[in-house]
Amino acid sequence: MAFPILETERLRLVEIEQSYCQKIYEIFSLDEVTCYYGMNSFTEFGQASRMIESFSKNYFEKKAIRWGIVLKETNILIGTIGLNNLQLWSKRSEIGYDLHPRYWGNGYASEAAGEIIHYGFQELGLFRIGAITYPENITSCKMLSKIGFHKEGLLRGYIHQGNKQHDALLYSIVRTDVEYNKKPLL
Repeated sequence: MAFPILETERLRLVEIEQSYCQKIYEIFSLDEVTCYYGMNSFTEFGQASRMIESFSKNYFEKKAIRWGIVLKETNILIGTIGLNNLQLWSKRSEIGYDLHPRYWGNGYASEAAGEIIHYGFQELGLFRIGAITYPENITSCKMLSKIGFHKEGLLRGYIHQGNKQHDALLYSIVRTDVEYNKKPLL
């Protein structure tokens, strides 16, 4: 099964292979990235390799699709984005994303997310795409609202990180939000 390569105006969304291991390590070894990711920062290079292996395994088992976000202008991997907890029989999934802080504030995450949402609804036949984020991650909350997600509620004690439980916000977008409102995702 060929991995779906997607493109936007400024980005290519590609399969994450071991050749991207250094960039994955650079991103996930930064506390600014992992503090809202539900995991501790990488401390050894092998963790990046194992993460890439898990991306491939989950794709092969049809549990998730994780793309590398590559900036067309420089051909550099700047982050990842994907559909997690992919349940084709229930027509739902959850979106997740991360970017190297050097690339924050340029609209890359919302551009990539718009393409992933379109792919999920049009190519995979999903009806619902959820998103879970920390309430403190104001930037992510704003981005989700900007691209058409609706806040559904608070999940108390949902994420375990740093030896304690954290609340999370649940957002979603459903296919009819896009079809009936004719609202552009970007």
